[in-house]
Amino acid sequence: MKHYFLAAVLMLLTLSLWAQRTIRDRHITNQQERMVFKQWSQSKFTPTSGFLGLNPNYLLTWAWHPNYPNNDLRPLGPAGPQTQRLAFAAAMQHTENAYKLHADTLKNTAISEAVNYAAVFSRTDPLWQLYYRHELEPLLNQQDDQLLNGTTLKEKDYLVRTGVYNWFKEESAGIKERLEGAMNATLDRGSRILAYHRLLLEYRKLNASWQAKKLYARRFLLLSETAAKIKSRQEPIAVQNGNRTDRQIADDILSKSKL
Repeated sequence: MKHYFLAAVLMLLTLSLWAQRTIRDRHITNQQERMVFKQWSQSKFTPTSGFLGLNPNYLLTWAWHPNYPNNDLRPLGPAGPQTQRLAFAAAMQHTENAYKLHADTLKNTAISEAVNYAAVFSRTDPLWQLYYRHELEPLLNQQDDQLLNGTTLKEKDYLVRTGVYNWFKEESAGIKERLEGAMNATLDRGSRILAYHRLLLEYRKLNASWQAKKLYARRFLLLSETAAKIKSRQEPIAVQNGNRTDRQIADDILSKSKL
């Protein structure tokens, strides 16, 4: 039984060796090379016709496909399907790149327009950060209880009593409201900057008027106090009717100096 078993194993090994045998056929190799990458050559079509075209293998092989050796059927040939597919793929890639460039241009335009119009980016505008924010900061951070700082108690009472203080508060509040509206509205950048500039000019004019009114109030109170002191004198100033000569004026001064 051992001998029979060993014989069977050796037979199976022999059959497996024969099954793994590599088959090399030059006809198949030539066809593969011709179909893929090598030059289309009619001399590579084997079997050949032989002497006077009497080779029976040639007749059995190519008699059924007489035009096959004359046609270039390489997939990578000049007009092969693979070459056409690669050319079509390259054309599609070019078209895709063109569409991508167009889409990127539209995206960048949309982003720039959104930044140009959106109110959320108004405080990040370079011109606002560099100039208008500093110029309009007193208006944005204005405290009503600090408007009368640097004035005396009489001046504060006069400005409040005459309505100048309330007038300035209302006007400055209106300009501040319009400024915040321009910052929060959906406007193009040019219109927004022009609105900033107009409001800045109005605020400067209003602030100059406010400072002038405070100065006029101080002068008016000084004049009022001076007039009150003059009126409170015990001996009123005598008013002379008509014109007097220089001698009369001198005599009057000498007479008063003797008292």
